[in-house]
Amino acid sequence: MNPLLKPFDTPLESVPFGQFDLADIREAIVEGIRQEDKEINRITANKEDPTFSNTLLAMQQTGEILDRALSIVGCLLGNASTPQLESLVQEMTPMISEHEANIDFNKDLFDRIKTIYTQSAAAPAEQRLQKEEQVLLDKVYEAFKRRGVDLPANKQQQLRQISVEGSKSALQFSQNLLQETNRFFLLITDKRELKGLTAEQLDRAAHTARERGKKGWAFTLQAPSYTPLMSHCANRSLRRKVWMAYNHLCCHGGRYDNRALVKRLVNYRLERAQLLGYDCYADLALQERMAGSKERVADFLDQLIDRYKPQALKDRKELIDFVHTVEGKDFEMRPWDTTYYSHRLYVKKYDFDPEVLRPYFQLSNVIQGVFGLATRLYGITFKENPTIPVYDKDVKVYEVYDKDSSYLALLYADFFPRDNKKSGAWTSSLREQHFDEKGQDVRPHATITMNFTKPTSSKPALLSLSEVSTLLHEFGHALHEIFSKVRFEALSGTNVYWDFVELPSQMMENFATERDFLRTFAFHYKTGEVIPDELIDKIKASHTFGAAGSCMRQVSLGLLDMAYYTLTKPLEKDVIAFEKQAWSKAVLKSNRLKVCMTTQFQHIMTGGYAAGYYSYKWAEVLDADAFSLFKQEGIFCREVAGRFRHCILEKGGTEDPNKLYRDFRGQEPTPEAMLRRDGIL
Repeated sequence: MNPLLKPFDTPLESVPFGQFDLADIREAIVEGIRQEDKEINRITANKEDPTFSNTLLAMQQTGEILDRALSIVGCLLGNASTPQLESLVQEMTPMISEHEANIDFNKDLFDRIKTIYTQSAAAPAEQRLQKEEQVLLDKVYEAFKRRGVDLPANKQQQLRQISVEGSKSALQFSQNLLQETNRFFLLITDKRELKGLTAEQLDRAAHTARERGKKGWAFTLQAPSYTPLMSHCANRSLRRKVWMAYNHLCCHGGRYDNRALVKRLVNYRLERAQLLGYDCYADLALQERMAGSKERVADFLDQLIDRYKPQALKDRKELIDFVHTVEGKDFEMRPWDTTYYSHRLYVKKYDFDPEVLRPYFQLSNVIQGVFGLATRLYGITFKENPTIPVYDKDVKVYEVYDKDSSYLALLYADFFPRDNKKSGAWTSSLREQHFDEKGQDVRPHATITMNFTKPTSSKPALLSLSEVSTLLHEFGHALHEIFSKVRFEALSGTNVYWDFVELPSQMMENFATERDFLRTFAFHYKTGEVIPDELIDKIKASHTFGAAGSCMRQVSLGLLDMAYYTLTKPLEKDVIAFEKQAWSKAVLKSNRLKVCMTTQFQHIMTGGYAAGYYSYKWAEVLDADAFSLFKQEGIFCREVAGRFRHCILEKGGTEDPNKLYRDFRGQEPTPEAMLRRDGIL
């Protein structure tokens, strides 16, 4: 029997990777759609008066087979894609979209929900729903309204078509980016061309070449390869070649060009919003955001520009002055020079190259350090289980146990780049926490994905400080899933407002530069020596270097995002020209090169961040303010951590995030902690 059509007979009901094939996935999707149709029909055919139990609760228990199949497909598409899987998804996308639309526009189903919603509003206090039930009812009711259930048939048909075409375009966008990224492979056979790279960086480049059966030093556009070359390689022409390849991804014509898809995706979202009665897509999306309106987002980004841009311009002038002292007054700094000379200035100012930290950040030790931090804060423990099936040999799976030794979750960790894996880092889930129809707490299966520096034949995986921060970030998202303690899957874990979801992840990043934390795991991989105080002092002293410029980079991306999704007329302008204009007030130095970020900007084109990329900076205000309490009471303070767990990590989307934050912090958040951390105050 197809293993995807029945409860998994595996350790802790984990996904039986290796026991199913594409035909099984196809069958599970088709059968899952058929089963959910029957389940929905059973709800609407019920002759009893609609109640929370026979309608809302029953809805939460539909679609088990389909949800399971789609979560597996999502995992494989990001982490272990194949041309055959991509073809299957293209084949099935219209069917899935049609099925989802059939539910979205099911008037009989909505009428039952509307009846419960109306009755709940009029009910006396003693007859009202429990708080979490009311939150779910409000969320489902508003979601139906936003998806167009009240629209006339012709407009519903337009929305159906938009959904199908939008899904296909988003899938093509991601596939193009993966293919275009993987096409770039630069082999260098003369070591003299790589002056400036450290011995470890050269070792990793040689390892990359050997993996392709080549001799020499190879570079790709994956971050562990691209970043060291741009920051250390003295060969300007080589830096230019790699920078241009990276910044020309999917925007230079040919098979993988994404510019037409960008217009389609932006215009589909605009059309959807206007069919639903909104002026622009941002007005629709921001209905479920802490910010609440495009005006408030614009004001927030403008405030950041006012506070950070003056310092960013000062920092840039300092960099240019430094470059002129090194290269002469006639030297014109170009985009492929910025990272290289910024690194050289950093080393000069602080007598410190962050690359010297790598020997202290052996991946296995970093993992134990991050897990150990969670143990100190929350009392939880991690146990690797090699018997649980995985989709790739590099994936590790851990059982997570609470302080009372009760089982909490499974955590899948996928650390290294592969040709069949998307770039970047993210957290997802193969199963979300909820209570089933028997009242049993179904614990989550969370996944964290990174693309870290790989081990070589002579060295283990040694991370940069930035990669340590990335692991802490994704682990923070995972804790949001792991600690979830709610009744309904739709409200569990990271199912929260998009400008709140980054609080747990970014809060964890703060630990990366804390002395007491670093000394728990940062041991030299050869000597076992703990990281010296001298290096930690330099980490701290240099922590604000480039902070203002980094903020402006994030703000520029937020402006770009909002520019696309506050359009009230279809996007017709050239994407490259639109991009340059959209972020101009946050860019420190514009260039005339025909390069483009949008065509590889998956967050806002295919991810969940459309009209929401500002969320990273919004949540940064929260995370800095939250961590200031840890600093005040002690970074390992169990009492503060317990409040953070109870007030935020356990609650998911069951309460307004503003209230959840006030419950934890005891006050409204203020930006002062972030401004101090970044050296602006």
